[in-house]
Parts: sequence; C-alpha cells; structure tokens
Amino acid sequence: MSEPSLQERYAPHNACFGCGPSNDKGLRVRSFAKGDAVVAEWTPAPHHEAFPGVLNGGIIGSLLDCHCNWTAAWHLMNERRAETPPCTVTADYAISLKRPCPTDGPLSLSAKVVQSDGTKVIVEGVLEAGGKVRATCRGTFVAVEPGHPAYHRW
Repeated sequence: MSEPSLQERYAPHNACFGCGPSNDKGLRVRSFAKGDAVVAEWTPAPHHEAFPGVLNGGIIGSLLDCHCNWTAAWHLMNERRAETPPCTVTADYAISLKRPCPTDGPLSLSAKVVQSDGTKVIVEGVLEAGGKVRATCRGTFVAVEPGHPAYHRW
C-alpha cells in the first residue's frame, strides 16, 4: 500500500521495535484502517526465524501487540472525533499459537475492537499465512495521560 500507514501518519519518529517507522532494525509494521478493522501485511526474513522456515513466537507476539495497539489508538481517535490518536499502551495481551507460521511469504494481520469504555480498549487480532490462521491475540490497551512514562513517547 502506497499511502502512509497509521504509524507513518501519526508517529513518524516512533522507534518502537515492532511498529516504529524510524527504527531501521525493527519490524516496521504498517497498519491501515479498512472498514471496522485494521489490517497489515508483513514479510519475514530469515533472521526472524525460530528455526529454518518457521517464524519465531516472540516476533509473532510483537507483530500482534503493536498492530492491536494501533487498532485501539485508531478506534479511540475516531470515538473521540480527534485529529490524532491518543497515546495507548499495552496493559495485557495473550497470544495463542495455532500452528507453525512459515517465513516463505507475506503474512496478513487483522484486528478489531471487541470492547471499549473510552480509555480502555479490548482488541482481538489474527495473524494468517497461506490462507490459514497461525496465531491469535486478545489484548487490553489503555490511553495514557500526561505524566505517564510512555505518554507520547511514540
């Protein structure tokens, strides 16, 4: 996708390992709003593998954590009718590894908000490869206020 991702548009100087556009050694997840979901495509490299041909579980966790966090931020921005997303952080997340994730092609990420109370958002995400679900995530993401150590650090 040639248009700027949510990360590039709203946090171009973010150095987060998972989603920071300015981290040359990071994963650089690029999330895009699509209807009521947020989607991304990401292609692994051999150095992301747990063993030949299979993606490392920690990388899977980072991909889903960052992608779901941006889904929460996007949702709150729209809910508040704001021009920029609030700074959100991960309160908790759980990854369920369903089957090995191959590294021989692009991976698809999708996430949707399943619950929101104005500052706390629960998001469910899915990672797919080769037309099969490889991992799922359910996480809680919270908008933080000035004074929080992560406030607009991204």
